[in-house]
Amino acid sequence: MSEQKQKIRESVWKTLVQNKALAFPFKAYGAIPNFKGSNEAARLVCLSKEFLNASVVKVNPDSPQTEVRKRCLLQGKKLVMPTPRLKQGFVLIDPSKLDSNKIAKACTIAGALKYGKIVHPEELPQIELIVVGSVAVSKDGARVGKGEGYAELEYAILRTYKKVTRETPIFSSVHELQLVEWIPVEPFDFTLDAFFTPKRRFDVTREKARPEGVLWELLPQEKIRDIPLLKELYNKL
Repeated sequence: MSEQKQKIRESVWKTLVQNKALAFPFKAYGAIPNFKGSNEAARLVCLSKEFLNASVVKVNPDSPQTEVRKRCLLQGKKLVMPTPRLKQGFVLIDPSKLDSNKIAKACTIAGALKYGKIVHPEELPQIELIVVGSVAVSKDGARVGKGEGYAELEYAILRTYKKVTRETPIFSSVHELQLVEWIPVEPFDFTLDAFFTPKRRFDVTREKARPEGVLWELLPQEKIRDIPLLKELYNKL
């Protein structure tokens, strides 16, 4: 399955480059690619009833979701972001503690670390919506990221600490060229409830695939050693 997923990534990255569909920083290979129209897709995410009703939103730190993070803070929602490679866990940004001129900076990784607060998952508020980046998505809600598995680990950790549930909606925003026919789903993967292109929302009707926590038997030991939160959880077993 990992080989199949990598072939899908390579194909989508190549397609985005060939069709000149990338936006700044114009990187495809090895990344969650920013795409032309990402702000329009983000606007549709933020017009959804799930977003409007949420007071706490977790958003990945990648370029295509910048506008989602910005609108979270502008609309007074608390924003949860993972720190790079989960080394410091999660950061919580409370817009009520921000000057309005700091919001654009606060939705970047450097700004989140400066203006937000590193928070242990136990101390996070309940998360009501998750927005992830994707390299590719399929109409049945499967997705692939760039291949390092951090979005899945973040979800598993948050499920372990009961900060999200199986019913917490998970969205992504992508270019139309990132939509593929089929993506394999492994036990540690989660599927999407909906994804958004610059033009429309796609709702997913398949049964959710949502791991209830960390699948230790599938996790390399080096990941446990390298991520303090995983090491902490593992030592409690």
